[in-house]
Amino acid sequence: MEPEYDFSRAERGKFYREDVIFKVPIYLADEVVEFFAKRAEAKGVELSELLNDVLRQDIALLEKMQ
Repeated sequence: MEPEYDFSRAERGKFYREDVIFKVPIYLADEVVEFFAKRAEAKGVELSELLNDVLRQDIALLEKMQ
């Protein structure tokens, strides 16, 4: 890295996009991915679809418990 940088011609917000939605990456344990990947393949659905369905069911259960 340079000891000093020249930002005199910099443009504030040049790459900012108001409509962009940041999606948080979620890291799963290998054994969890392996388990659900096998289930997804057996059902003939994408892994993300299966995981979203499982999480929606968990949300519904948690909401009933409150």
